[in-house]
Amino acid sequence: MSKKLTPRPKLVVRNATLKDIDAIIELSGRIYQEPYLAPPLRGQINHYSEGCFVAIYEDTLIGYCATMRTTEKKALKLHTWIEMTGNGYCSTHKPDGDYLYGVEVMVDPNCRGLRIGERFYRERRNLCQHYRLKGITFGGRLPLLSRRLKQTETVQRYIELVQAKKIKDPVLGFQLRQGYAVLQVLPAYLPEDTESLGFAAQLIWHNAEVDATESSQTHQRAPRQAVVRVASVQYQQRAIKSFAEFEQLASYFVDVVCDYRSDFVCFPELFTLQLLSMSDERQPPEAAIATLTEYTEQIKDLFHRLAIKYNVNIIAGSHPTKMRDGSIQNISMICLRDGAVHIQPKIHPTPSERFWWNISGGNKLNVIDTDCGPIGVLICYDVEFPELSRHLIDQGANILFVPFCTDERQGYLRVRYSAQARAVENQCYVVMAGNVGNLPRVHAMDIQYAQSCILTPCDFAFARDGIAADTTPNVEQVIFADLRLDTLYEARHSGTVLNVHDRRHDLYSVVWHKKK
Repeated sequence: MSKKLTPRPKLVVRNATLKDIDAIIELSGRIYQEPYLAPPLRGQINHYSEGCFVAIYEDTLIGYCATMRTTEKKALKLHTWIEMTGNGYCSTHKPDGDYLYGVEVMVDPNCRGLRIGERFYRERRNLCQHYRLKGITFGGRLPLLSRRLKQTETVQRYIELVQAKKIKDPVLGFQLRQGYAVLQVLPAYLPEDTESLGFAAQLIWHNAEVDATESSQTHQRAPRQAVVRVASVQYQQRAIKSFAEFEQLASYFVDVVCDYRSDFVCFPELFTLQLLSMSDERQPPEAAIATLTEYTEQIKDLFHRLAIKYNVNIIAGSHPTKMRDGSIQNISMICLRDGAVHIQPKIHPTPSERFWWNISGGNKLNVIDTDCGPIGVLICYDVEFPELSRHLIDQGANILFVPFCTDERQGYLRVRYSAQARAVENQCYVVMAGNVGNLPRVHAMDIQYAQSCILTPCDFAFARDGIAADTTPNVEQVIFADLRLDTLYEARHSGTVLNVHDRRHDLYSVVWHKKK
């Protein structure tokens, strides 16, 4: 007896995932003059994946909807889109908020007859009712306002005429038919929306199943893993005779952290300069770095194999790498235990890196999705620029890894104090890993100073002094710490201070400029 095959549905609405980002960017390019960049989309999905939806029609993504939670007090007062959504990253999402806030809805112009917007609104209502929230609100565009304002004289009068069905507005009219009511006019809501003259109508839908005095259900997306064990390798530079010897040393440390069941291990910045000690001659700086770039594929293959073999996610320090345009960048390879390999360039080469090695800075800084949640990597000097860590936290990072290489105590303390500040101001964990020892025949590696550590925010729930683990200065060592992601989330939303949520998005924000 043959089985009857069920036809595959042509149209599916489901929760968005990070794998949808490229398709969402492509969709936004068909709708907006300035398409979305990947970082805000990562932030929206990482901060509240339950509130983000995509519509797939015959295997093509044709719609995207982003939502977050906020408090009643914040939702119902005058605000701008940037202020409410944290410049579109949704870092302002409140897990205990009693209102859903609509961040984005976009639908392919060629698929508007499929009622995609109506389906997205239904998903939002279902989510609101499931968690017994008080309602849904958002700022709605007024795309015909620029043409009709001379006739209606005021924005309020324009809205009243649309409500009375005396003039038509395709967006506001649709929202009114979905059961939303106009709450107020939001001036300067989205200044770049010239059709709406920057205005928006704030729409609201009340959940009739919930009493106005009832407390909504608190919901925080559970971390994939509540406790993450991280390791930092304070690596001693010593002369070696072959790549096989370097591989043996690296394998030893990965084997050790595997025995301790670590989820992550971080190696120091530029620890691969040890490979230059294989030569009996001291090379000029530029020639030495050029030589080192020849090992890039071997380094990548080594740590890719080790990550899978020992079941640990490896932040493989950093390594000078020749790019397609011929420039050399200081690149960190992040080799995950599922076989994926990511790269993160150093954004700010130090003056000595630029002068002696002709190192160029990278242009991209993205969170990396792992089986333990989103992480970020800042190579040494980069942690001294607060905007970079903020950009990663906006995208949803919980742990920042900082491979570093410093030759004396003052340089080390610049990195250490900056890393501790990043942990406090972003309420995140920071893992530092540095080199010790010396390589007399290798330029800039003749002396080293390091005291690797694992840092936490400073609040009652965390380690005393904000230090989860510390090393003895200038001694080869491995340190471990168990980092609780559930404690981190709780601190961000109900700690003594709320650095992440108390940012004044109405006054300032981090804007990442697109650069080819």
